[in-house]
Amino acid sequence: MRLKRNYSFIAAVCIFLFACDEAYAPKPTAYFRIDLPEKEYTQIEEIPFPFSFELPQYAAVNLERTAEDSSFLNLDFARFQARIHMSYLAVNGNLGELLEDSRALVYKHVVKAQDIDEELIIDQENKVYGSYFNIEGNAASSAQFYLTDSNTHFLRGALYFNVEPNSDSIRPVQAFLKEDIAHFMQSFSWE
Repeated sequence: MRLKRNYSFIAAVCIFLFACDEAYAPKPTAYFRIDLPEKEYTQIEEIPFPFSFELPQYAAVNLERTAEDSSFLNLDFARFQARIHMSYLAVNGNLGELLEDSRALVYKHVVKAQDIDEELIIDQENKVYGSYFNIEGNAASSAQFYLTDSNTHFLRGALYFNVEPNSDSIRPVQAFLKEDIAHFMQSFSWE
């Protein structure tokens, strides 16, 4: 009887030790679920700039105006702690300089970016031309663009979040807001 108990005990220990051959791996940190609103756009025309566009209902126009400079316009996405910083400049024979400045500002992010893709924008009907830059990785700005009519108007924009750049945690919101930037450019027209 005693020998039978010893065999039972040894068998139980062997099963316990050798039954699981999978190593334990800790789970990655989880992120909060983000409920994204439905997309509904409104035409924005009542701004002191020579252009109009459609804005999503969850965004607000913020005019940063000072006595010295009134060329800034921001689109605030308060719910997502995000902002599209935009600056409008009149073209006075300096289009090449404005284009190079825009590219230089985009490529300042190359230190943290994994990839920078450029997409050309050509809307001959509305005379809207420009480039959209998709910046992948942990760069401070994940999307930048410029729009011009090639003669008199120039608009530059950059998407920033009011949080430390971590592309893994903000990727769903980035993708969501990049759709709004695409819609902004498609609905954009000079006056």
